[in-house]
Amino acid sequence: MTAEPRKVREPGTRALLDGFAVGDPDEVLRLRDLLAGLDRRAFGMLLFIATLPAFIPIPIGGAVSGPLVMLIGAQLLIGMHRPWLPRFIADRGPHRHALAGFERRISPWLARLETFIRPRMSQLLSHRVAGMLTGLLLLLLGLLLSLPIPLTNYLFGGLLLMFALALLERDGALMLAAWIAGVIAIGVFGVLSGNLATMFMRWVGMLG
Repeated sequence: MTAEPRKVREPGTRALLDGFAVGDPDEVLRLRDLLAGLDRRAFGMLLFIATLPAFIPIPIGGAVSGPLVMLIGAQLLIGMHRPWLPRFIADRGPHRHALAGFERRISPWLARLETFIRPRMSQLLSHRVAGMLTGLLLLLLGLLLSLPIPLTNYLFGGLLLMFALALLERDGALMLAAWIAGVIAIGVFGVLSGNLATMFMRWVGMLG
């Protein structure tokens, strides 16, 4: 009787980031190259990269991240299995030194989180309805991130990183927590202020 081969675990988020950090620090890491070979985890890596500008201490950080997060959310909402990017975005990306610097800052946190984050409840992430819910929440959170709401970039950025890590690590339990936190954030910062509904309807009108 032949033993069933053990399933090899895919490299974790920290291992992926460590690999990207090796090389010429001034090289631009194109998004198409960063996503190559990641298959179903590509949305997670793209969301991770898209969230980075939110942590830059400049007023326009959220305005840069927000539309990219909305693009990712829209694609998940309509059921795409791999992210699509316009060529002018796919051929751009962060400098290696910028990504390496961010990785150094969050590496201690990732090391602690890796104790808890792991592939589990992955069937949840593969469900069509789950993808639609994730996409809808990212669409709305990206819209909130793009609004000039004071002192919220880090808050929304941290929340979006939860979504990104859940997608990268295929952790359904973490995604459940991200859904709950996302609904609360949308309720507090969006619906109660009225800005989200107004902006969302305006965005939908522009598409029409």
